[in-house]
Amino acid sequence: MLSLRDKLKAAAGPKPAAQKKPLPLDCMVRQTRTALSCFALPQAVSGTSLELVQGTPCRDFRREDICFLDTETTGLSHGAGTVAFLVGVGYFDEAGFVVRQYLMRDYDEEPLLLSHVAEEMAKGKILCTFNGATFDLPLLETRFTMQRMREMYVSKPHVDLLPASRRVWKLRLKHCNLSSLEEAVLGMRRQDDLPGALVPERYFSFLKTGDFSLLEDVLAHNAQDIISLAHILDRLIRLHDAPLLAEQPEDLFSLGRVYEKRGRAEGARMCYRAADRGSMSILARGRMAETYRREGNYAEAAQIYRRMAADRQGGAAPLIALAKICEHKTKDIPAAVEYTRRAIILAADQPGSDMAALQRRYERLMKKARRQD
Repeated sequence: MLSLRDKLKAAAGPKPAAQKKPLPLDCMVRQTRTALSCFALPQAVSGTSLELVQGTPCRDFRREDICFLDTETTGLSHGAGTVAFLVGVGYFDEAGFVVRQYLMRDYDEEPLLLSHVAEEMAKGKILCTFNGATFDLPLLETRFTMQRMREMYVSKPHVDLLPASRRVWKLRLKHCNLSSLEEAVLGMRRQDDLPGALVPERYFSFLKTGDFSLLEDVLAHNAQDIISLAHILDRLIRLHDAPLLAEQPEDLFSLGRVYEKRGRAEGARMCYRAADRGSMSILARGRMAETYRREGNYAEAAQIYRRMAADRQGGAAPLIALAKICEHKTKDIPAAVEYTRRAIILAADQPGSDMAALQRRYERLMKKARRQD
């Protein structure tokens, strides 16, 4: 005997077969072009210049070899649930600067988007991103792996402009996000730009409503990011080639630090001399003296320390440095005693000074002086 449930099912008739959603043919592709006259990046870029910017060995290349890349994602984590729903690439050709954007209108279009991205990355010889080393590229590599397309992801030489920008401009600007650099370094101010924090929300709203107008601001934001990458790369290369083009003493000092870390002491001192003004004078003189000291040029180092002491810069530190040079290098013990005595007087008024260490140094030098007498 049939149950009531079975009778109701029989009365309702057979359940219609569920219609399958057709597979997408492609993701959305948008291309825009900007005139070549809007960019100053030279056609031939020296690998030496890029090595200064990046800190790793580079070959000479053409601007057409660069693939500028930026992503817009559903979140800021590297978890498996974070997706790059929009990937924009930019490149130079003979007619101008092309920005090509790949957008997945639903999750089933991700393999198509990744295929396009793999083709774009394969065409370029060098990648250029902003924070791509820690975010964009690891995320894309994860998505290729999740879609079982890992063999299509090919690593390329990579220039990440965020750490390079921080090395040059962080001392002055404090914050080196892309919008800050556009305004303070490039002199560009975006009009009605969508804040990056709102990008995931816009995409999720689009998925719910299908209203494509929600994504127009996202696409514009992404395209502007890519154009800014080309301008910032050009500015960084020019400043590392000719650091005296920098107008602010903080930037000159920062470029000096870059040259010093790259083992170019003379270039570093050139920057420090130019930065020796205003509030940067103490830091610039201190680093310049340190470069001379490392090279064993104690006479030049001592001259700078004496100038700092005469100008009352750096408290007791220049006097202590002079005492060390006199004791260990020039063997002028009486001068070392005098510099240490003056350092003790100055350090007495400086909070946090290691008076005990200074006193021990003074007593040891006095014993040396008595032995010499």
